[in-house]
Formats: sequence, C-alpha cells, structure tokens
Amino acid sequence: MENINMRHEAKRYACAIVAAVIFAVNIKTFVRAGGLYPGGFNGLTLLIQGIFEKFAGLAVPYTVINVTLNAIPIFIGLKFVGKKFTLSSCCVIILSSILTDIIPSQPITYDTLLISIFGGLINGFGVSLCLIGNTSSGGTDIVGIWVSEKSGRDIWNYILVGNACILIVAGLLFGWDKALYSIIFQFTSTQVVQILHQKYKKHTLFIITHKPDEVYEEISHLTNHSATRIEGIGCYTGAKTSLLYSVVSREEAKLLVRKVTEVDPTAFVNIIKTDFINGRFYHKTDY
Repeated sequence: MENINMRHEAKRYACAIVAAVIFAVNIKTFVRAGGLYPGGFNGLTLLIQGIFEKFAGLAVPYTVINVTLNAIPIFIGLKFVGKKFTLSSCCVIILSSILTDIIPSQPITYDTLLISIFGGLINGFGVSLCLIGNTSSGGTDIVGIWVSEKSGRDIWNYILVGNACILIVAGLLFGWDKALYSIIFQFTSTQVVQILHQKYKKHTLFIITHKPDEVYEEISHLTNHSATRIEGIGCYTGAKTSLLYSVVSREEAKLLVRKVTEVDPTAFVNIIKTDFINGRFYHKTDY
C-alpha cells in the first residue's frame, strides 16, 4: 500500500511540474504575444500586470501578483479540501509563476487567431494534465472544488461569469479585439479538457447475465458502486436471466466490461452515456 501511495504522489507531482512548465511556456510564446487574457487567476494576473504597466508605468513581476491572488484559495484548500491536493497545486502556482518571469519571451507567431487556437489547445492540455494527476492550477479550481463538495452545487457557471468580467474589463481598457480573441482561447481550452479528462463523465450499464452475483461482486469491488438487479426471461430462448443496472464513470465502465466478460463470456452489456444523475452517487476523492 505504501508503494502505491508513493507512486500516486510521484505521479501527482510529475504532472504538476510538467503542467507548470506548459503554462509558463504557453504564456511567454502565445498568450503574451497575442495580448490575451485566459480564464481564472492567470488571466486576472495578466490583467493586473497590464493595468500597472499602462497606468502606473510599473512592471510588477507575475509571481508577486499570482501568488498573492492565490493566497486565499490556498488557505481554503489546506483547511477544507486536502493538504496533498493543495500542496501539489502550490507547486503548480509557484513554479509556473517563477518560470513565467524568468523564461524569455519567444513568440512563435503574431497571428492572433492562430495564437488563440493553439494557445488554447496547449492550455487545455496543461489543465487536463493537472486533473489527471489529481492536482490543479490553483485559484478558481480550488475554490470550485471546495464549494461543490460543500454545497453539492455546480459553481462553474459562476466562475464563467467571473471570467466574463475579466474579459469585459480587458476589453474596456485594452481593446475589444483582444477580449474577443480570449473567448476563442478559453473555448478551445475547455474543449480540450472535456476530451482528455473523462473522470467525471458517467455511463449507465445494462448487463444481462446468468451470473448476476459474480458480476455484481466485480462492480462493487472495482467501483464501490451498487447495482439494481431485475429478474427476467429471455424472449428468444425462454430461459431465466438477470439484468443488472449500474451507473459508473467512463474509465470504470471500460474496465468493468473486461471483467464481466471474464466472469460470464455470454453476458450482454449495453453502455449508455449519462448526462445527468440525481441522488446518492459515490465519488472517489483523493485530496
């Protein structure tokens, strides 16, 4: 068990370090070149930097602003979410901030549309890497997890409103073209995250089997989810059979299909994508 935990933590910090490098390089090669404002605290940091430069003539380091803004989310994470998750998120925040300040700016292109698309792709990959490693880029991610766990409500729409406010201020101060291109950046980034991060996507399993007890044992052991058993009769064969109904994550569904086939090679499995569930559902957390 100790070796498993060590491997898990090694994976967590490896993802955190690589993601931090990706965020910093993306800012210095794409985001800054296009004058964009990505969502979350990174975008807010760049906006505050721009305000200081334009109206006060001060070049405030990215690290100072970003770490200061993340102080409250880090406190929330340590107190309410989990130390392991928050400390690894601190690694992303601090390392990406320092690298953003010390890495020289090397724009690849000055075409703002290309910057919006490819910068968004790279940013989405970095965010997905954080999620895969069970860490985050800090800021709104930590706050969002805390509120969702505490209240059971989806806070991400409110975060979207916050991002919209950042873009409105950026548009008023620095031009609406940059703000509108930032929307393309954020949209592209979100699509990449949705494609790469499947942990919270649900699938409904309908399993027709002659070995319901053995199949349920696999469901319970692999996923910690329960199932509903319905007795029936096969219309073609007239033989008695059982239908097991269960909702699991997409990753768990793939593994379960293999296990069910091993337990009952004659089992019939139907998998349906599930957009919404209401009721008690087990969420595996490792914060």
